[in-house]
Amino acid sequence: MAKESFVEQVADIEKDFPQWYTDVVLKTGLVDYGPVKGTMIIRPYGYAIWENIQSEMDARFKATGHKNAYFPLLIPMSYFTKEAEHVEGFAPEVAVVTHAGGEELSEPLAIRPTSETIIGSMYSKWIQSYRDLPVLINQWANVMRWEKTTRPFLRTSEFLWQEGHTAHVTEEEAMEETMKMLSVYKEFAENVLAIPVICGRKTEKEKFAGAVATFGMEAMMKDGKSLQSGTSHYFGQNFAKAFDIKYLDKDGVQKYAYTSSWGTSTRMIGALIMAHGDARGLVLPPKVAPHQVVIVPIAAKKGGVMEACADIKSQLEKAGVRVIFDDTDNSPGWKFNEWEMKGVPLRIELGPRDLEAGKALIFRRDTLEKQEVAISAIVEETANLLKEVQKDMLEAARVRRDAKTVYAADLKGILDGVDGGNFVKAGWCGCRECEDKIKAETAATARVFAEGETAEKCAVCSKNAKHMVIFARAY
Repeated sequence: MAKESFVEQVADIEKDFPQWYTDVVLKTGLVDYGPVKGTMIIRPYGYAIWENIQSEMDARFKATGHKNAYFPLLIPMSYFTKEAEHVEGFAPEVAVVTHAGGEELSEPLAIRPTSETIIGSMYSKWIQSYRDLPVLINQWANVMRWEKTTRPFLRTSEFLWQEGHTAHVTEEEAMEETMKMLSVYKEFAENVLAIPVICGRKTEKEKFAGAVATFGMEAMMKDGKSLQSGTSHYFGQNFAKAFDIKYLDKDGVQKYAYTSSWGTSTRMIGALIMAHGDARGLVLPPKVAPHQVVIVPIAAKKGGVMEACADIKSQLEKAGVRVIFDDTDNSPGWKFNEWEMKGVPLRIELGPRDLEAGKALIFRRDTLEKQEVAISAIVEETANLLKEVQKDMLEAARVRRDAKTVYAADLKGILDGVDGGNFVKAGWCGCRECEDKIKAETAATARVFAEGETAEKCAVCSKNAKHMVIFARAY
C-alpha cells in the first residue's frame, strides 16, 4: 500500500486536529469505544504504554517513601456529605448504586470519583499518635466521573489513575509533600514523556474541591491548547476535621493532622499523542514506547536476511531493548507505514545488499531521518540513538512551546493569543469577575500562576495586578 493512501486514513493534523486525534487513537490500536457511552477499552498497545508509565512512576513514588495500597470502589454516600465543598464539587459527576442483590440498598453507594473520603475515614482509624505519622500511601485504581462530553484518554466516564494520599504532623510537612510530588511529576513528564511542563498554583476558581491550594502541571499540545497532566493538592486540616483524623502529639494534646493528595491518570497517554504526534500518526518517546525498535527485512527470502534480522533482535533483547521483528508477509512499504503510524522510535532495515556490506539502515521516527550503521556496532548505536531521540523530543517540544508563549496587556491580546494557538501570559488583579470575563470572552481559563513573573496591570480592569497568570484554552 502506498504511503499516501495509508496516511489518508487519518485526518489532516493541520486542518482538523480533533479528528486527527480520534483517528490516531483508534487506527493505531490504542483504544476502542466501550458499550457504555463515555467508556473506553484500552487495547494491548495502549495498555503497554500505560504499564511503562506505571513502572516509571511507581519507582519514583517508592523512592520517595510511599507505599501502595488499595481501597474499595464503592463509598457510602454519607461519607461525601462530611466535606461540603468536596461533595458540591463532585456532585454532578458521581455515579450512584441504589440496588444490589435484587434489593434497594439502605444507603446509596457512590462509585468513587476520587478517594479522599474513604481514605480519610480509614486514616482516622489508623492514626492515633504522632508516632503513626507521616502516612504516605499511593493507590493505583480506576475512578468514575459521569462526564457529558467524552474523548478517549482525555475525558472518559471511567479511567485509570494513581492517587497519593498523605497525612502529616505539621502544615510545613504537608506543604513540602505537596510540592515534592509536583516536582516528581515534572521530572517524570520531562525525562520520561519528553513533554516540557509548566507547574504552578491554580486560582481559587480552578482549585480542587475541598483543597486549601492546588498546584497543576500544564502541557502544551500541538494545537496550542493546554492539557492538565497532573495535580498536587494541599488540604490543610479540611479533610482531617471532616473525618476526625487526629493524633496525640508529644505534648499530650490531641491535634488534627495535615493532609495532601496528588494524582495523574491515563490522560498522560492523550498528552503523549497530542504533544508529539504528526501527520503520520504517533511519535512515542523511547522510555514509554511498547516497542523501542522494529526490525523490517527487505527482500526477506534472499541471502540470509531473516536469520540476520533474528540475530539482531536477539542481541538487542539481551541489551534490554524492547524490540519487535516484523517477519510477516506484508510488503516492506506497508510495514514502514504501519510502524510509523504506531510511533516506534527506531526502525532497522536490512536487505541482502546491506548484509553484504555489513551495514544496516536505521530510521528515526521523530526526525524521519535515516543513517547507515555497521551491523557489528548495531547494539551500541541503537542504545545511543534511543537516548538521543528521547533528549531531542523533549527539546523540540520545549522549543515549540516557548515559541508559542506570548504576553498580553489586555483582553483583546488574550483573545488574539489563544486564537493563534498560544499560551498567553497576562496580569490579573485576583478578582473572580475578571477571571470569569476572560473565560466568557476568550474561552481561555487560568491554568497556573507564572512563577517568578510579575505584571503591572490586570488585563481586564487595568487595576494593579497581583499575579502573572498563564491563560490557555484547555482540554
